[in-house]
Amino acid sequence: MKIALLSRNQKLYSTEKLVEAAVNRGHEVVVLDVLRAYMKIASLNPTIHYRGARLEGFEAVIPRIGASVIGYGTAVLRQFEMMGVVPLNESVAITRARDKLRLMQLLARKGVGIPLTSYANRPDEIRHVIKMVGGAPLVIKLLSGSRHIGVILAETQKAAESVIEGFMDVKTDIMIQEYMPEAGDSDLRCIVIGDRVVAAIKRKAPVGEFRTALHLGGKSSPVRITPEERATARKAARIIGLNVAGVDIVRSKHGPVVMDVHSSPEMKGIESATGKNVADMIIADLEKLQLRKSRAQAKKPG
Repeated sequence: MKIALLSRNQKLYSTEKLVEAAVNRGHEVVVLDVLRAYMKIASLNPTIHYRGARLEGFEAVIPRIGASVIGYGTAVLRQFEMMGVVPLNESVAITRARDKLRLMQLLARKGVGIPLTSYANRPDEIRHVIKMVGGAPLVIKLLSGSRHIGVILAETQKAAESVIEGFMDVKTDIMIQEYMPEAGDSDLRCIVIGDRVVAAIKRKAPVGEFRTALHLGGKSSPVRITPEERATARKAARIIGLNVAGVDIVRSKHGPVVMDVHSSPEMKGIESATGKNVADMIIADLEKLQLRKSRAQAKKPG
């Protein structure tokens, strides 16, 4: 199988591991900087070109599209889909996961536990939206943020009002969420592949910080998740439409609460903590997706 791997940096751990896993399983992998690709969009014979050459012969595509290039990256992925190339994650699902407000609405609509969340456009509604999430302390999130950047803990009512008003004054979209102290500034990262949770870790924020991201100094350890947490992670990925997802869950007093769903979860922390070869599992699942498509095409008449 010839695989296109969309990644802006081929030296990233996750990119290198996916390439290694694919090659070990007998596949050909080409790493493509998504911003260097360009397209001919046509009803007949749509094409993608890269550094002056037409891309041909690909059977599957693995998107590792960062937040800063989500618009162009998903456009390139859609072009691969138009050409009949099997995506690990579809472009529409990646877009859903990236839009954090839409993500919360989709999960809430299907009954998945989420933090109390409020959203408003006018400064004169600030006190009301704060009250909706139970008051301070609360968490303020930039809708355009990623990797825990633009996530702020406001510990008092006054601080919350000041921060929210500041963002609204500069026309920056934010959402406000309840803070759950019972979680002890920790969360669970669950990796979902297909319809299975294949690995999970507990992430603990460093002293003086509430964000659990490993690149901010958070610590990870293997964890045994409950059947309810496992079902929640699987359901969240399925609702968003992701075949591979990283689902972040907080253990709240109300049960498992989904904080975020990622379409390109980093693998270093979870592989190091669990000893599992997540990259190999992803390639194995991609093989199944491609085989399923081949069988479906073989059954078509004519």
